Amino acid sequence: MAAGRAIGSFGLTEPDPRLGSGRDGDARAPRRRGLGPLGHQALDHNGSIADVSVIWAKDGETIRGFLIERGAPGFSAHDIKGKFSLRASITSELVLEDVRVPASAMLPEAGGLGGPFSCLNQARYGIAWGALGAARTCYVTALRYAQERRQFDRPIAGYQLVQQKLVHMLTEITKGQLLAWRLGRLKDAGKMRPEHVSLAKRNNVGVALDIARLARDILGANGIVNEYPVIRHMLNLETVNTYEGTHDMHTLIIGRDITGLDAIR
Repeated sequence: MAAGRAIGSFGLTEPDPRLGSGRDGDARAPRRRGLGPLGHQALDHNGSIADVSVIWAKDGETIRGFLIERGAPGFSAHDIKGKFSLRASITSELVLEDVRVPASAMLPEAGGLGGPFSCLNQARYGIAWGALGAARTCYVTALRYAQERRQFDRPIAGYQLVQQKLVHMLTEITKGQLLAWRLGRLKDAGKMRPEHVSLAKRNNVGVALDIARLARDILGANGIVNEYPVIRHMLNLETVNTYEGTHDMHTLIIGRDITGLDAIR
């Protein structure tokens, strides 16, 4: 996988509504070490084309990662159709029906949710930057369109409400860039905490989605056609706003950190 000769996938999300961010994590049934059944379903990118999937499930009372190779008996992946967002990726439902794996398929150093969360923190750091890239594209597109689109014998960029939207967009992009830059400095210094990442992911994705919606508004009817990139970014950001931790969950993570009181449970 590291050399690019194999494709992997990451199965963490459990559709069972009884489980999730607050308590038990992602696996329904207790597991035992060595050979044992895995009855786990997950929503997973690259699931149907992956050579190996990392599935996070309970081994007794501990969350552990298991390597499940494509073609393992009882393992199947079914692509999810009809997506309006993240359409460039393959999203699959992974179904494991009494799949049995040897102890050698278990990641030996990853115990508890610290393993997957350490990976997610890195991904969320990248999202804090990536969302701003989408926001900047929407802003630049809206600015150029407003300068070229004429209404009542003048560019719409000359009207007060359009300028107000553009100023708001640029201001929030600049603030988000400074936040992400500061987070990167903390990361380089080894001082970045998960709560710092939650703050940046929550803010930057939220403002990027707001900017995409404002850009779509400035473009009017042209904002919903694929001649311009705005609607694509807006739809994708709708998903980014809820994956890698929803806006609300990151709110509670930050709230717990600043108050010392856990509102998640």
